[in-house]
Amino acid sequence: MSGTMAPLSVPVLFKAACSECQARFELPPGSLRLAIGASRRTTFYSFTCPECGSAVRKPAGERIVELLTGGGVRTLRLHSTV
Repeated sequence: MSGTMAPLSVPVLFKAACSECQARFELPPGSLRLAIGASRRTTFYSFTCPECGSAVRKPAGERIVELLTGGGVRTLRLHSTV
């Protein structure tokens, strides 16, 4: 029997931690949001802590942006009003 096998699709999970309750967990791409702004101060990712329900916002440098966008995280591009 000849043919090619399709590669197995492994679900992507991102490790994260809550700055409020200090819990550590893994989140699927649909649980995270990435906002890309004009500067480092306005580029961040956010999620809701599954343990305590807090809204968490953390800065996202270039590498984090690459990983999150490559992993299917929904992205919002923030535009300057200038």
